[in-house]
Amino acid sequence: MSPPPESAWYPVARSDDAAFRHVHQAKLLGRELAVWRADDGFVNVWENRCLHRGVRLSVGMNEGMELKCLYHGWRYANRTGGCTYIPAHPADSPARTICNATFPALERYGLVWTCLDGDIDFAPVDLLEGGGSFPLRALPFAAPPELVRRHLPAGDDHAGEDGTPRWFVQPVDADACVVYGVLTDTPAPDRRIAVLRRHARRLEDLRAEVEEIAATLPRPAPLVAAMEQADVPVDIGGPARTVGGTDQRVVVARKWETAAEVVAFELAPIDEPLPTVQPGAHIDVRLPNGSTRQYSLTNPAGDQARYVIAVKREPDSRGGSIHLHDEVHEGDELVISAPRNNFGLRRDAVETTLIAGGIGITPLLSMAETLAADGLPFVLHCFVRSADHLCFSERLDGLGDAVVRHIGLDPAGTAAQIRRALGAHRVARHVYICGPGPMLDAARRVAGEIGWPDEAVHFEYFANPNEIDRSNGFEISLARSGLTLEVPAGQSILEVLRANGVGLISSCEQGACGTCIVDVIDGDPIHHDVFLNATERAAGDRIVTCVSRSASGRLVLDL
Repeated sequence: MSPPPESAWYPVARSDDAAFRHVHQAKLLGRELAVWRADDGFVNVWENRCLHRGVRLSVGMNEGMELKCLYHGWRYANRTGGCTYIPAHPADSPARTICNATFPALERYGLVWTCLDGDIDFAPVDLLEGGGSFPLRALPFAAPPELVRRHLPAGDDHAGEDGTPRWFVQPVDADACVVYGVLTDTPAPDRRIAVLRRHARRLEDLRAEVEEIAATLPRPAPLVAAMEQADVPVDIGGPARTVGGTDQRVVVARKWETAAEVVAFELAPIDEPLPTVQPGAHIDVRLPNGSTRQYSLTNPAGDQARYVIAVKREPDSRGGSIHLHDEVHEGDELVISAPRNNFGLRRDAVETTLIAGGIGITPLLSMAETLAADGLPFVLHCFVRSADHLCFSERLDGLGDAVVRHIGLDPAGTAAQIRRALGAHRVARHVYICGPGPMLDAARRVAGEIGWPDEAVHFEYFANPNEIDRSNGFEISLARSGLTLEVPAGQSILEVLRANGVGLISSCEQGACGTCIVDVIDGDPIHHDVFLNATERAAGDRIVTCVSRSASGRLVLDL
């Protein structure tokens, strides 16, 4: 008997097996699967192994929107299977190439279906369409799937007043399968137990008969699932260095005013699922007027169905915020980049303090909701001009007493409240700050004055207020390629690299996001960015290539 084809849809569980906060172990054509339902109702069917050491994910923790391996704590996102957190690298955002094998999933007739190979459509069963189907007890058979299939009774043989059964086979291996039954009608509540028992007895009798036949046949060779080697880079954290084809079309599914002068956008995928997002990430949005702007995602870890951003209307807008406010509407299509994250959230802190100023709430809201879902201690301080300027107030209300609102404070009052919020630093405490430049400068200054170390203070600027001096020229050497290039006055390192075929990824190109940062092997950088902290600047071993320059005649870069 030939093995069943991979290019077909098979049931792998009853819908009841995919209970919330549970992981169901299944097997199909020799391949082990982890089946789990996220808190948003989406059912995931994945390869049943963690990419780190191959431990079964079916013995992991379904934490609602992420699946957590219990061996070393790697977490994977709902819908995409992308890695969202690696405890051994708590300060890094996992590279987006770290992604588990996922398979399409469909719930129909009270069963969960999947297809391992091939882009084929699910073929509906006409008799079961219409919503009245009733799943029966599933039963494993120690017999080849094709043998079982040939002995299954025609549905009409068991037809009765409670409906006609239809039978489906899950080919577990060459000599094992699971049979699922579904009735065409739902029995009355007072008859359901009797109906289930009657069909279970008949199926058990059939199993005994078929397994007796299978015992007389030569045992077939086990099916061997062809698993590809997981693509886990040596450099666990951060985005890829080179430019890739990562742009994606999305549709504006919803647009609404979330605060005074602030509009939120819900961006839904069009052609393919959205890439994995981690707390603190941002995307580039390519606008119809030809400009590109960066916006933080408010999605907590594992929230993958759509992206949500918020845009503040800037009075001195160069065309980005005004265009989004006035010209982009629900139903319009936009092009976005894959998420990038240089403001990653550590989940190993004893306590996390989040400080948001105005629109700076966007990345910190994603962090707060992630920490809340994990049951980790945090406090979110929101500083706004008035109550009307508080973004996503309904989501903040859902965080309860962990949110502290500061309304209408002047700069001195803001600095005083930040000092109280921080307090004395203790081991394993971390603070994340995002908002207007003056507030960030004040918060960083206060943190330094009261003894917070640089490595515990994380920040993200929306813009770089520094004046960039491009008056000097210098030489750069690329250690990996052996290429030596001149950076003339008036041009950035990033521009010279791109002009010579080095496709370095960048985002803001004003020294705020850190996307284009590279390691410095030799030389003396002049830092014009607002991404590196004082300790990192003093070390002199990294440079933000879009704005920073060299005090020495030559920089050697790890490129």
